[in-house]
Amino acid sequence: MKDKPWSGRFNQDTDVVVEAFTESVSFDSRLYREDIQGSIAHAHMLCAAGILTAAEAEAITEGLVGIGEEIENGSFSFDPALEDVHMNIEVELTRRIGEAGRKLHTARSRNDQVATDFKLYVREELCRTEESLRRLMTSLIEKAREHVDTIIPGMTHLQHAQPVSLAHHLLAYVEMFLRDHSRIVDTKKRLNTSPLGSAALAGTPHPIDREMTAAELGFDGPSRNSMDAVSDRDFALEAVFDAATIMMHLSRMAEEIILWNSSPFSFVELSDAYCTGSSIMPQKKNPDVAELVRGKVGSVYGNLVALLTMMKGLPLAYNRDMQEDKIPVMETLDTVRQCLEVMAGLIAGLRVNQEAVRESLNRGFITATDVADFLVDKGVSFREAHRITGELISSLIGQGRTLGELTLDEFRSYAKEFDEGIFTVIRPENSVDRRTSFGGTARKNVRQELNHAQERLAGLENTD
Repeated sequence: MKDKPWSGRFNQDTDVVVEAFTESVSFDSRLYREDIQGSIAHAHMLCAAGILTAAEAEAITEGLVGIGEEIENGSFSFDPALEDVHMNIEVELTRRIGEAGRKLHTARSRNDQVATDFKLYVREELCRTEESLRRLMTSLIEKAREHVDTIIPGMTHLQHAQPVSLAHHLLAYVEMFLRDHSRIVDTKKRLNTSPLGSAALAGTPHPIDREMTAAELGFDGPSRNSMDAVSDRDFALEAVFDAATIMMHLSRMAEEIILWNSSPFSFVELSDAYCTGSSIMPQKKNPDVAELVRGKVGSVYGNLVALLTMMKGLPLAYNRDMQEDKIPVMETLDTVRQCLEVMAGLIAGLRVNQEAVRESLNRGFITATDVADFLVDKGVSFREAHRITGELISSLIGQGRTLGELTLDEFRSYAKEFDEGIFTVIRPENSVDRRTSFGGTARKNVRQELNHAQERLAGLENTD
């Protein structure tokens, strides 16, 4: 029989089909750093508790470090028959250092070992996701600084609504990603309790110091309930939810870039380095990066649903179903970070077609609200001003004319309150600069918000 740590209870070899079905080392081998880190902390604590001698703890530490180095350089061979990364490392450690390796698992189960490793992994990956978020926000802020004076059609229902500064538009995404960053920070706070020492589900009779291992591993403290500690995957669910929200925001941004890049808009041109061509149409330059980001949202959403479904019916405490948590989390965190990085580069290389943007402002009566606001400033009630402006626009649509083509007498035929000032009001730049309310698109506001966004971003970097 294969020398598996649990083989004492069994009289038959595991069927090869079952070994292939139950193994997880093909994907959880990614946890080797965390497994070695957790085992070294556990060995230090066992030594401090008098369960291991100093020589045994030193041998364990040196053996684990050596195994980690071999995994890093690719010379270590994982055996699927040993199920997972934890058993592979433990068996190899025992082979190298003998009996001391067998003592390492004292006061520990694979249940709390897995939970600890996975928490360490998710915590590190979330830190890396924060870094990627900050790089994207930096790219957005830098691009926004270039385009405070670029006026574009702000839209509702994908129709021209009111003119806005392009910088204001880009800063809207910075707000989204700042919220995403704060969600990750909150997730890391809730995640940061150590399951190590909870053992299988009930704790251990050995005189261990869970505070010591928690501190060595960077946790705020040990988990308070051993059953919850080994069966909790809220941290994984939260991490994937955070990623799903980020992907939703990325998809919205990608969709706008795809639209702006399309021939009907032609607002922007993307860098050649972030596009691909057609195998048959030589004129094509396709926004594949943005399209793939939009497309990858589905798999992240699917992973979130898969995890929620996996956990929904599990009785306390650990169940083998929970082995299925690794792939969705790993795939999701890989995907979201890759998408953040590639979108940061795409934004940095984006060029605005000023002529196309200016021409688009002449369509859709984009300053119609300013006409109504002008009348309100002259004492007309807003509802009456809205009615008058609506009738005026309806007439212009029928004539195929724009607001800028009207004479003052024509304006006054709709309301005597109109005067020469209306021609200043209906200019898109003036429309933008009149929106001075807090959070509005006035360029003065936007310049202030750019500085504020930069300060908030710097504050995030300084808290790491």
